[in-house]
Amino acid sequence: MTTSARPRAATAPNRTWPLYRQCSGIALDLGSARTRAWVSARRTILDVPTVTLPGDGTSHPILRGTIVDAPATARMLDRLLGHLLPRFGSRLIVLTTPVLGGVTFRKEARTALEPLRPHTVLTVPSARAVATAAGADLTRPLLVVDIGAGITEVVLLADGAVTDARHAVLGTSDLDGLTPPTQITDAVTAMVTTMLEEDHTAQTLDALQRGVLLAGGGALRPDITYPLTARLHAPIKPVAAPHTAAVRGAARLLEAAHTHPSTTATAELPGQTH
Repeated sequence: MTTSARPRAATAPNRTWPLYRQCSGIALDLGSARTRAWVSARRTILDVPTVTLPGDGTSHPILRGTIVDAPATARMLDRLLGHLLPRFGSRLIVLTTPVLGGVTFRKEARTALEPLRPHTVLTVPSARAVATAAGADLTRPLLVVDIGAGITEVVLLADGAVTDARHAVLGTSDLDGLTPPTQITDAVTAMVTTMLEEDHTAQTLDALQRGVLLAGGGALRPDITYPLTARLHAPIKPVAAPHTAAVRGAARLLEAAHTHPSTTATAELPGQTH
């Protein structure tokens, strides 16, 4: 099953950009199988299973890119991160989001983040965070394929903003004797093909010829990446440490906020969702 959307380029109004030099911050990637966080005070990545303790709500509070139990997610995040943060001071959280997660995901996520007492929460599409981690040239169209445990996303970025996106409810956690890796390869190929057919500009074709940026745990599996190169007839470019690319990109955006020179300047995260 695949879902698609062709959102407009980001046109949201700029927001006042606070001074975060003296505040703590967290870059956060909430995945179906793993939760990854980068805390500014420690500057290391916390990478743990997305599960709750017995008796603490739904055992798997995030499924296929959807927060199915926000209170349980909140308790999980408090247990994992609460003790790493100072008791006082402002807190900025940069949160990666599934590109088609929409308002519902962001609403549930804000509920889940309440125990961390954020001053500001900035959300950024996972594909944009991946591109940031890779240091990709965003002045040209870019195709990002993110193969996670529960969903697989194909996203077209233009000038850093999402201009087209598809996802399949299929990931590496589904692979077993009955679901071979070729199903993910087929799903990605079908999504890219549809994007090409429905794109009345040359952006998708230009991005494909430039090469596909590949992230997520699926990027570590040669039984997915090698056939994908042949099927798409295009270069496949796995991001370094692809399973943590999204949180590392969010961390870079977090650091950019921390070092912003003025409290009066206005800015927004490229490709930011609101």
